[in-house]
Amino acid sequence: MALWTCRCAWTTRRALPTCPQQTQQQTTKSSSRDSRLTLRLRRCQKPTRQNASRPGRHQNRNGGRDHLGILGEIKSVHPGEIIGIRRAPRIHGELLKLGFAVAQSSVAKYMVKRRGPPSQGWRTFLHNHAPDIAAMDLFVVPTIGFDLLYAFIIVRLDRRGLVWINVTTNPTAEWIARQLTEAFPWDEAPHYLIRDRDQTYGAIVTRRLRAMGIRDKPTAPASPWQNGFAERLIGSIRRECVDHFIVLGEAHLRRILRSYARYYNDIRTHRSLDKDAPVSRPVQRTGVITSNPILGGLHRHYVRV
Repeated sequence: MALWTCRCAWTTRRALPTCPQQTQQQTTKSSSRDSRLTLRLRRCQKPTRQNASRPGRHQNRNGGRDHLGILGEIKSVHPGEIIGIRRAPRIHGELLKLGFAVAQSSVAKYMVKRRGPPSQGWRTFLHNHAPDIAAMDLFVVPTIGFDLLYAFIIVRLDRRGLVWINVTTNPTAEWIARQLTEAFPWDEAPHYLIRDRDQTYGAIVTRRLRAMGIRDKPTAPASPWQNGFAERLIGSIRRECVDHFIVLGEAHLRRILRSYARYYNDIRTHRSLDKDAPVSRPVQRTGVITSNPILGGLHRHYVRV
């Protein structure tokens, strides 16, 4: 009953007529507000003047293509010119030399904004310098008599090629320096060599690298990820080769690792090389498929004959 009474009172209050003086005041306020809004709109509008003697907005004075068309052509043919290799001042200078009287701010307006970082990333830097970088490392292999053998590897970063692999029972600085000399001829030595801070690499190895024109690049302490290519190769050797054999001695391990090195460089495909081998393999499309065992059948080489 109370709710119905409140609703009736609210309906009655809305239905009551307003006084004429209040209605006139509301109409006056509305008209003045509309007039002020109209005046503001007129002030914001810029007068447009049509002059037949002046060229249009996108028309060249010489009757040729406008600067927007030239920018579109540069972008379609040479995307790097617009994306960031050349910035607005350089493009503006080229347009001036082509006879286009356009402001530099207009050129900057249509430049593609850079989305990435201002400098090249680590992946781009590594891709540009990979042919001149190599990495080396040592890893331990136990024998059947619980002796420890040390395998020494050198890998090139550009094609992931296993340049050198050898085995010893006592890795010394003189032995490593001799391995470096045998691995790199004087005309094929890399410019940089990445290694860890093992105490085995002494002053003899450093002097040998300097004599060969190779810059020594040791990694930070306790940072094996900085020598990731060599560490990944060692992991592949363990998973795909050493873990499946019982090593009898130094000569046995050397023979196994050199057989795996031939398989790794000439046959094994790599995801980082678009499923190609470090020594590129041609695609065979005709012939009968046969397989040749490698390392006693641990791996196989499929070919067409």
